[in-house]
Order: sequence, then C-alpha cells, then structure tokens
Amino acid sequence: MYQKLSDKEEWIAKQIVDIAFDIHKQLGPGLLESVYAKCFFYELSNRAISFEKEKQVPIIYNDLKIDDGLRLDCLVDSLVIIEFKAQENYHPVWDAQLMSYLKLTEKRLGFLINFHVPLMKHGIKRIIM
Repeated sequence: MYQKLSDKEEWIAKQIVDIAFDIHKQLGPGLLESVYAKCFFYELSNRAISFEKEKQVPIIYNDLKIDDGLRLDCLVDSLVIIEFKAQENYHPVWDAQLMSYLKLTEKRLGFLINFHVPLMKHGIKRIIM
C-alpha cells in the first residue's frame, strides 16, 4: 500500500524543483552536468538545506560488501536522491537506475533532473517508491 510522503519530503521536493527551474532559467540547456550540479549545490547551501554530493553507498550482495557500489549525485537531507543529467536524449535506464538507488538506500523519493531540455518541466521526473 502506498504511504504518503512526509511533510519534510514534500518540502524538500518543492525546493528541488524550484532550484532546478531557477538554474535552468538562468543558464539554459547545453552545459556540462557538472556545471549544473555545482550550481545546484550552491543553491542548496544558500537555502541552508543539508546535502551530500557524490555520496558513496555500499552495496550488500549476500555476504559480499561492495564499498564503492554506487555513487549518488546528491542526497538531500538524508531523504531525497537526485540524479543529474545533461543529455539530449532521454534514456529509460535512468528510471531503472534511480529506482535501484532508492531500493538499495531504502529512500522513498528521488528526482531525475535533465538540464538539456528547452523547457525545464520536461526535464524533471519525480519517482516515489
């Protein structure tokens, strides 16, 4: 059964969307993913929202622990995962990637943000597990 997101998760989600729109409005498409990520981290800091960039998360497979199993582009307030993209063509594997990240970290909310789009509303995908 679907469990409603917490007020904190919803507030963070709104901040993430607002930041993505602000950055895209100022910079537009066509830059490197790393540029957008740095701007995103800057905006999170300005809003006093805690985050971890390029967060390494171990993967446990049976009795094997893979310390550098995955790297999250951004983990916001230990609750929300963001994967940044700057690609012309959307790839469905991105959805699967983010869903795997949510499952492996036991988080419920994630965002795919692709800045290489004419309109930012077409570059944001919210996934809830």
